[in-house]
Amino acid sequence: MEAFLSSTAVVALAEVGDKTMLLAIVLAARLRAPWAILAGILCATIANHALAALVGQQVAGLLQAPWFRIAVALGFIAMAAWTLVPDKLDDDDETIRTKSSAFLTTLVSFFLVEMGDKTQVATIALAAHYNSVLTVAAGTTLGMMLANGPAVFLGEAIERRVSMKLTRTLAALLFLVLGLWQLADIAGWLG
Repeated sequence: MEAFLSSTAVVALAEVGDKTMLLAIVLAARLRAPWAILAGILCATIANHALAALVGQQVAGLLQAPWFRIAVALGFIAMAAWTLVPDKLDDDDETIRTKSSAFLTTLVSFFLVEMGDKTQVATIALAAHYNSVLTVAAGTTLGMMLANGPAVFLGEAIERRVSMKLTRTLAALLFLVLGLWQLADIAGWLG
């Protein structure tokens, strides 16, 4: 349960203000098909995060050495710093085509934009840490939906009311705590 809840919390917080959340807002404004957009986000996230979790688990399975665990912990700490950097959606990005179906447009856009994104990297690190593909992928997918669902329906109203800086700071603190916890576990301080 810890892997699922940690994965959900980390990704939900990290996603707020992320470029995929901005993409969800843009798609909702342009396509005006919230349920199709949500279905596209869900399918893209399941595929993307399942692959990322599989990579994370395979890497962890092959490399159980203490140096690798330290690298994962340092990766969480690096994610804390990266999370503090706000994302911007390029104005001249023409990947959104209003003539395509809202579902297909969202599916392809989200899958591609999520490649190498903070939440995908976090999913790899979480799966390496917890050594669980299904639990981590389910948690990170739920985290994405918790962050992007309201963005699709409330879009700009959320952006005006929720401090993106505060949310990024909370996400960074969560990554930092996970990294420090992992280092403390390696050092034997946690028992």
